[in-house]
Amino acid sequence: MSSISKISWTDASWNPTTGCTKMSLGCDNCYAESTARKLHGIGFKEYEDVFGVKTHQHKLYQPLNWKKPNKILVNSMGDLFHPEVPMSFIVDVFSVMNQASQHTFQLLTKYVDRMVEIAPDLKWSDNIWAGVSVENQNYVWRIDKLREVPAAHRFVVFEPLIGPITEFDLAQIHWVIVGGETAKNFRLMDIGWVRTIRDVCTNQNIPFYFSKWDKVNAKRFGRTLDGIVYSELLDTGVKLCKKENQNLSASESCSQK
Repeated sequence: MSSISKISWTDASWNPTTGCTKMSLGCDNCYAESTARKLHGIGFKEYEDVFGVKTHQHKLYQPLNWKKPNKILVNSMGDLFHPEVPMSFIVDVFSVMNQASQHTFQLLTKYVDRMVEIAPDLKWSDNIWAGVSVENQNYVWRIDKLREVPAAHRFVVFEPLIGPITEFDLAQIHWVIVGGETAKNFRLMDIGWVRTIRDVCTNQNIPFYFSKWDKVNAKRFGRTLDGIVYSELLDTGVKLCKKENQNLSASESCSQK
């Protein structure tokens, strides 16, 4: 595997395209943009214009050479459904994902309108998951649009969670991830916001993964929420949680206080 990811809920990243455009509040402190600037500074050709949208033909077939099955986040350094990514290239990316059936591909986008628009022209094999990011109540509509995508598995990433989300529907959503912001100009994440989402997931039996706190609280609590590390995974359905540094038994709930 040539691109092991530091993101805790995936195994690797694959960037057949790079670059994006800021489109909502969650983009303000984009980690991909700051990473692109660093890579630009040390001479990586993909980032000659820092964060302009580009396709990379030489990276297109990488997953076919990765034999060990992995969860692969597609375009951690951009957005596959950005309007500047040609439809023909998206079709090629899907063709590779269809062929690389040993892997699970996690497609995460803010451009859910385009995902929905072109979804009927793409082959959504079961190893391709469709996801959207939602940062506060103003962008909950992305979840509604996500339900229109004919993927076998859909997930929502509430990260960076920068405001309360009190009205949302997780019907036909199969996995939820929540995380705070750790950039230099980070915004605080209230524990009540996280608990609200967790409790809905618990009540609806949706796997819940708590990724991280904001920069300040991460130093105090690590990945724990109410003393529990939530690592529920869609691909296994296993309740991988820890309470006070001990694994919970099969009969215990991950939401147990």
